[in-house]
Amino acid sequence: MEAIIYEVEQIDGDYAHLRQVEKPEEENKLVARALLPEGIKEGIRLKYEWLEYHLIDME
Repeated sequence: MEAIIYEVEQIDGDYAHLRQVEKPEEENKLVARALLPEGIKEGIRLKYEWLEYHLIDME
């Protein structure tokens, strides 16, 4: 399964709007925050692979 990189565009209550980094023209993906790692905030990048989201180390 190919990994997809998302950026947290907006946090809206119990949901987060994710934008696909490689295809920014596509519609944002709405994901329940319960499915995302703790500590997410706007601007953070996530890797989606094997049906799980993981924080990407930006350093």
